Amino acid sequence: MAATPRGTSPVPPDARPRLTVLSGPSGVGKSTVVAHMRKEHPEVWLSVSATTRKPRPGEKHGVQYFFVSDEEFDKLIANGELLEWAEFAGNRYGTPRRAVLDRLEAGEPVLLEIDLQGARQVKESMADAQLVFLAPPSWEELVRRLTGRGTESAEVIERRLAAARIELAAEAEFDTTLVNTSVEAVAVELLALMEIL
Repeated sequence: MAATPRGTSPVPPDARPRLTVLSGPSGVGKSTVVAHMRKEHPEVWLSVSATTRKPRPGEKHGVQYFFVSDEEFDKLIANGELLEWAEFAGNRYGTPRRAVLDRLEAGEPVLLEIDLQGARQVKESMADAQLVFLAPPSWEELVRRLTGRGTESAEVIERRLAAARIELAAEAEFDTTLVNTSVEAVAVELLALMEIL
């Protein structure tokens, strides 16, 4: 087998970047890691999800989410316009397919920050997607983070912890695991996986 000459790549120059999916249990710090990473590297395109939940104070349509009605969400599903979707706490969330494909075809690095159910759906429809699991340093630390928010009832926290146990058990389904001991370190590791560093 011939060696690849130094300075050249066996990958054609027009090959599109891989879609990177970041997932992990609730409370592990996915949003914090992504926010830090995009502050340093704004060229990483983060997909904006569609949701049926109502906007919270300060949230803008098309920035945090695309806020849609149940009927509009049903249409998105029926027309195959979502790469993945899931229901969480009585609301539905989904990733618009076209925007992701357009960015990838333009050669831009694309990141999805989604739950386990969504990550599984993406893997089914885009087999070449890179699935990255963000794990807590320990179960105790995850419990501390989830209970320390102080914004949710004991019942909601219990539901989140039950879901987190299931999500942690799915780690083996992912291509790579990053342990969130430091937001800065994990952001660097994620950028390296996306071949941005």
